[in-house]
Amino acid sequence: MRPLEGIRIGVAMAASHCNMARAVSTIRELVTSGAEVTAIVSASLMQETTRFGTPDFWHSEIADASGREPLLRIPEVEPSGPKHWFDVVLVMPCTGNTLAKLANAINDSAVTMTVKAQWRNGRPVVMAITSNDLLGMNAVNLGRLLSVRNLYFVPFGQDDPIKKPRSLDAHLELTVPTIEAAVKGEQIQPMMVPWG
Repeated sequence: MRPLEGIRIGVAMAASHCNMARAVSTIRELVTSGAEVTAIVSASLMQETTRFGTPDFWHSEIADASGREPLLRIPEVEPSGPKHWFDVVLVMPCTGNTLAKLANAINDSAVTMTVKAQWRNGRPVVMAITSNDLLGMNAVNLGRLLSVRNLYFVPFGQDDPIKKPRSLDAHLELTVPTIEAAVKGEQIQPMMVPWG
């Protein structure tokens, strides 16, 4: 069964290095589900080596998973709006930093440009949020985005309420059904799902 057959998805990947393996695995699931995936990658992922991998490693993994070279710079993604490249933009992983920028209309990267271009066309954006601060100082930005038209959330919950009480993380296993609902203009429910 290929529930996303022919759906063109721009996967805008913010720099949550620790979540990259999960994100790449989800890209593979999107492709298996029939989607045409183009990755748009944060500059930090292509510049910083961390304990989770090198830029070359992640570039290779993303290209292999999606079947296309990732887009890295603002001029590469700017045409996505006027040329209507994507049926859906999935921001995954969506860090607290990226979420705050989008909530405050800051456009300074290929990731935020892609979202801005999609919103300009009134097309759906799906966020898979992950941050240790979404129930802290960043809660105001999450609250602002919860009411934005054409914005949908992969269901999320507190991934470790004892050790990280302000942390929220998306259930990436629910990404495909979230996108199925978003293309119909619906938010999958429940939006808040406990972990474990």
